[in-house]
Amino acid sequence: MAHIIVVGNEKGGSGKSTTSMHVATALARMGHKVGALDLDLRQQSFGRYIENRLSFMESSGLDLPTPEWRLLPDPDPEAIAPGENVQDHRLTSAVAELGDRADFVLIDCPGSHTRLSQVAHSLADTLITPLNDSFVDFDLLARVDGNTNKILGPSVYSEMVWNARQLRARAGMPPIDWIVVRNRLGSQQMRNKKRVGDAVENLAKRIGFRACPGFSERVIFRELFPRGLTLLDLKDLGVGGLNLSNVAARQELRDLLRTLNLPGVGVDF
Repeated sequence: MAHIIVVGNEKGGSGKSTTSMHVATALARMGHKVGALDLDLRQQSFGRYIENRLSFMESSGLDLPTPEWRLLPDPDPEAIAPGENVQDHRLTSAVAELGDRADFVLIDCPGSHTRLSQVAHSLADTLITPLNDSFVDFDLLARVDGNTNKILGPSVYSEMVWNARQLRARAGMPPIDWIVVRNRLGSQQMRNKKRVGDAVENLAKRIGFRACPGFSERVIFRELFPRGLTLLDLKDLGVGGLNLSNVAARQELRDLLRTLNLPGVGVDF
């Protein structure tokens, strides 16, 4: 079966779809077969990103490495066992279909608590949680005393991950490798940035995740989306966009892939 990567966070705007697309495309560029699912059934940002890429390739005549995206299948009433949840059936069917022919299946979860997101987290071999570098986002992981910066206890999202870990343990499955990725990092060592960083590191030791820097705030990410492109496509396309900032962003992606430490993956791009 494929290695399942879940990108999850119960807050919108943390860079989940950008992270999903860049990780999935990087793996495809390395020669891995990658399946893709978007569980945000309403907004479908990750799915639209891939659709934009397919449209761009068709109009430009280019063939770029691209994950295989699938919508969740409509349920066959006769295939659903008594007492089985319909959404569970849709997700597990899609994962099984892609997993039979892919090395990796990447699942992008919505920025809210849903049944599909719960099930996806329990399927995750690797869980990536993008987090804006602020205490507004950190509050989903843990509650913090505003005066002392002391962690008071886990919050809603951490509790969901804990439940997913318990489900996997009871099923005899390997533990989730959980990586919290700090996105939209500022270029300066501001006081709040250090406070958030210290809080993330302290919480990592308590509830068992690994923390790493993600993508800095850059305009290029908003410019890439309409054509479905990623940072890794710019050089091959001859796009005059490889300034120092974008070269640095490519290095951030390399660093993220190294931190993920996915099975059979080197970082050669």
